[in-house]
Amino acid sequence: MSDGFLHESLRDVDWGVATADTIAAPPPPPQERGGHFGQWTDDIRQLVGVTPDSHRAVAGWPRLQPDGPGSWDRDALDRCDRELDALLELGLRPGLTLLDRSLPAWLEASGGWLARDTAEYFAVYAAELGRRFGDRVARWITSTDLAGPTLAEHVAGMYTPGRGIGRAGLPAIHHILLANGLATRALRAAGAPGRIGTTVTLVGGYPATDDPYDRLALERLESWTNRLFLDPLLLGEHMVTEEDVAPVEATGCVRPGDLEVIATPQDLLGLSWHTPFRVTAPENLPRVLPTSRCLGALNEVNRLLVGLGFAIVPFDDVETTAYGWPIVPEGLADAVAGLHDLYGDLLPPLSVIDNGMGDLDLVDESGRSDDVRRRALLRARLTWLARLVAAGVDVCGYEYWSVLDNLEAKFRYTRLYAMAVPDHEPPPRPPIPSDWVHGEAFGGAVVPGEGHAAGLTLVPAPARTQRVSAT
Repeated sequence: MSDGFLHESLRDVDWGVATADTIAAPPPPPQERGGHFGQWTDDIRQLVGVTPDSHRAVAGWPRLQPDGPGSWDRDALDRCDRELDALLELGLRPGLTLLDRSLPAWLEASGGWLARDTAEYFAVYAAELGRRFGDRVARWITSTDLAGPTLAEHVAGMYTPGRGIGRAGLPAIHHILLANGLATRALRAAGAPGRIGTTVTLVGGYPATDDPYDRLALERLESWTNRLFLDPLLLGEHMVTEEDVAPVEATGCVRPGDLEVIATPQDLLGLSWHTPFRVTAPENLPRVLPTSRCLGALNEVNRLLVGLGFAIVPFDDVETTAYGWPIVPEGLADAVAGLHDLYGDLLPPLSVIDNGMGDLDLVDESGRSDDVRRRALLRARLTWLARLVAAGVDVCGYEYWSVLDNLEAKFRYTRLYAMAVPDHEPPPRPPIPSDWVHGEAFGGAVVPGEGHAAGLTLVPAPARTQRVSAT
């Protein structure tokens, strides 16, 4: 039986599913396809009283243009046509993601997102897909995650060990933002009628203590993640430090007119949500990180992060799922509320993309999927979100991103950064690149208690109003 409050409060939300499956590629065998879509559909039907009716997949740029600009794989285009038609025949509204991390090999060889030309090629690719498929696609997402191919790879080197180059990688952020603006304009010029947006990884959390410096540390974390991408998208300017320096612009990659293109209005903004963080100021790190929980890999990460004015520590006394994800039902709503406090009416309608990892691994004593507990957690999360909607936050969509997608990132990194690894197993040890830890890629190192690195202190975020609570 559906929840009347949720049904009424979220009646305008577009419920759907999404996958990283590439429709330009030959379909995988049935046994290798994600098996949780039916479960998600049943959960939403029972909790909200609606049936998700949109399905978003990845177009597959490397498959569609494997040999260079101007060339197209006809078989791959035909597979896209057939998949979109099949979704429509099933009564589903197709959505299409233009980029899911991977570029064609010929673009990677020429510099990837560090090369400005990549943004221009992306716009041409978007225009062609808009022309071919625009009559069937209800929603276009330019990228599943602006941060993954740029901040995570080119700056920090998380997903490609040794590739992170610190500040020298910041032009990649500008170029993918420029690509988003150019692609949005190209799709509209091609006459694509569907809604157009992009996705950022929403980062939020809680200060480790009541110390005001821990609150400031959390704002610095959010600045080097949320604001790094959303200030250009929504304000038309790159993030600026207290020293009145914009780290991205300081690299010399910004040309006249770029920021106007980057700030091209979006029909929606996707928020990819993983898990909240517990954040502390560098000088408080020895006090809030118990010796028994001083994980080696976390220490290496914090050696970098303290140079940016914050550090991450484990949650205390927080229940976790089988994979170590902290169960904090209000975390998503608090992060969305914080984003609304910062940008207010400048935010386009928000579409939450919950990857489901924190719910679908909940099991009962027999090791089977615990449907009751999973739905209780989802109900709690949606209740918090519904109260934000009632308070005026425009949430237009909610998607489940297949739990089978991007497993490497989930198991090797997000578990570590969630800092709630179960006691019965050793902590994950992702390969933290040593070059940006020991090579001081972001500038001078910071010793806890001695202040922040020169030139890296951020302008504090605007004072926030009180966040909407579920009490």
